[in-house]
Amino acid sequence: MTERLFSDDGDGDGARLPPPRFAYDRATWKEIAHLLANLPVSLVGFVYVVTVLLTGGVLALTVIGFPMLAGGLLGARQLGRLERARARKLLGVRIEEPSPLPRRSGFMPWLWMTLKDPVGWRTVLYEFIRLPWGVLTFTVTLISLFVLWPVLPFLARGLTSADRAMVRALLSPSDELERRIAELESDRGVVVDTAAADLRRIERDLHDGAQARLVNLAMGLGLAKEKLLEDPDAAATMVAEAHGEVKLALQELRDLARGIHPAVLTDRGLDAALSSVATRCTVPVKVTVDLVARPAAAIEGIAYFTVSELLQNISKHSGARAASVEVWRSADRLLVQVEDDGRGGARLADGTGMKGLADRLGAVDGLFALDSPVGGPTVVTAELPWRDRTEGQGAGSPP
Repeated sequence: MTERLFSDDGDGDGARLPPPRFAYDRATWKEIAHLLANLPVSLVGFVYVVTVLLTGGVLALTVIGFPMLAGGLLGARQLGRLERARARKLLGVRIEEPSPLPRRSGFMPWLWMTLKDPVGWRTVLYEFIRLPWGVLTFTVTLISLFVLWPVLPFLARGLTSADRAMVRALLSPSDELERRIAELESDRGVVVDTAAADLRRIERDLHDGAQARLVNLAMGLGLAKEKLLEDPDAAATMVAEAHGEVKLALQELRDLARGIHPAVLTDRGLDAALSSVATRCTVPVKVTVDLVARPAAAIEGIAYFTVSELLQNISKHSGARAASVEVWRSADRLLVQVEDDGRGGARLADGTGMKGLADRLGAVDGLFALDSPVGGPTVVTAELPWRDRTEGQGAGSPP
């Protein structure tokens, strides 16, 4: 049934008509103010970008040309911020601010990143094409304010619609692209920090473990050599002790090599490698790997070390009686789920091993989900992108 636009109750009061309002309301006056301000604002922006481009272009043959152009692009970013604020205040156009330029160490990386900044160049283009538009809108609005004032609200709405379109087209951030760039910058930092931490760990383990043991071994063999003729029995005892030290040093080196990249993972894949690491857990672990092919070596390694660290956490902190590990492929993702029946209460707090795992997975477009209510059980689901294994990525056949 079609609803009537006005009531027909005999008094003709038109109760359903919308409330009357002035043509020159507050929004219209804001639009008129924006159009009148277009000329001075666009004039300042045009002079700025022309000066920056000409100065930077002419001086590009000298040492200071490109730095001046980079500084001009940074200034253009600020002009874009002011234009977005003006559009937000007078036109009601709310546009998110673009991501700030990531910090770079070194002058040349900063210079190159600034010179290819898309936000700065889009603002330069915006300010360059705005001057003729500013002259047009200022002239039409000023004349209409005195001559065509009955139709000025409609003219203002049409002209500001074009302004809104230009602001959205040239001053809006490239959300997906810039978000992706910011994520990659952050992920690269995580990867660099993780690699540095791993190198420090390996150095510390070598210095405090195998290196110290080998130094003691060398000293013991030196003393045994000196006593070989004087006291053969004592020398034999010292050689036997040195033999024990050699075994311990070899075991420490094997553990260290396994921590870097276990040979069983390279040779036989995730099934055998995870079964091996499960035997070292203090809790009985059921391992299920359902893969018809092996993923890329990097993805396989991340999955292995994720499970390895989670099983270490179960051994040390969970108080669990049993645990399980499941690995399978779903479309283009590799999924890993580790569950235990322990006390629960695990959190993704800063500085914890869980947070470190989440950062590592995020660095390769992975996901890390933790469900650990107090009282248990704890379920950790890790998701990694599936990448096919290329020729030459390790020996062995797919599991």
